[in-house]
Amino acid sequence: MRVETSRLLIDSPGERQIVRFPWWILIAAPLVALLFQVYVPVIFRFLNFLEIPLLLAIYFPLMWRRAIPGTLYGCAVGLFQDTLSHHPIGMFGVAKTLVGYFAASVGMRFDVDHWMVRFFLVFFFFPFHRVFYWILSNSVLNIPLELDPSRMLISAVLNAVVSVFLFNILDRCRESV
Repeated sequence: MRVETSRLLIDSPGERQIVRFPWWILIAAPLVALLFQVYVPVIFRFLNFLEIPLLLAIYFPLMWRRAIPGTLYGCAVGLFQDTLSHHPIGMFGVAKTLVGYFAASVGMRFDVDHWMVRFFLVFFFFPFHRVFYWILSNSVLNIPLELDPSRMLISAVLNAVVSVFLFNILDRCRESV
């Protein structure tokens, strides 16, 4: 009987698996996520906590494990979300750009294929995104926003749970090279 152990750290670039996605997934996923974000909470108010565009801005850079494409993808998702929101253009763009960069950086160093690692990363990046958005809004634009830490942590846990299932679905769409 052979027992394999999985390592958390990636020691060399050769250990990383190159992951690609069909181009239509990279476009359709954020489009569906943003339409979901705009229309579904209007009908189902209890789904207001979901931030699926953020989950995508975390997932794809994590899987690519490259900072520049991850940063650009986070920026594109954030700017597209800005166009559909009532907030000033650039707020989600800047916040998701940083999330995309840091997610790609984590993906370069750690093995992020395990669901538990992904859960904790989303649990970390959700408050990071919210706090950075809050800082931008209050200090740069002088638009007062309320930051409720307890609600933010509950939303972080719920988004992390949803991410486990969403990332599993997206894993089935990827093409390994």
